[in-house]
Amino acid sequence: MFYDAYLAIITFMDLGGNVLWLIAALTFLMWTLIFERVWYFLAENRNYLGQATEKWESRPERNSWTAHQIRAALVSQASSKITGSFPLIQTCVALCPLLGLLGTVTGMIAVFEAMATQGGDARSMAAGVSQATIPTMAGMIASLSGLFATTFLKRRIDFEIELFEDHLTMDH
Repeated sequence: MFYDAYLAIITFMDLGGNVLWLIAALTFLMWTLIFERVWYFLAENRNYLGQATEKWESRPERNSWTAHQIRAALVSQASSKITGSFPLIQTCVALCPLLGLLGTVTGMIAVFEAMATQGGDARSMAAGVSQATIPTMAGMIASLSGLFATTFLKRRIDFEIELFEDHLTMDH
């Protein structure tokens, strides 16, 4: 059963050419980073924000210019921690279709090469067309899956930053 699945994956990857391996690696990296962000929100975020809020609440005064700067620094640090690897995830989402287009170009080169060497034989051209379309499809699917995840993460990041700012009250 596992061998059959492995064989199907290897066959699919061979049909798509070398670019498909890059898309697979990028997709794996992207989803690893997405799962890391989800894990952060489930396991670490509340603890970190609680400690930062406690640090702010333990200040004897919160109205001076210095207090405002300390609050801004706490918000900035929390925002950085909450955002984490999100920009890298967005970059991966943007790169997936571009790598798919690279696969299209390499596949079309294979088609033209087959036409030049074998005079337009349909079988030899079909392999190049397959090599051109499979990476495009894979890049789009990977990008779409990442797009849904980044939409969810962006909303969660914005919500958590706004909630944290609201908890750091200036009155005492």
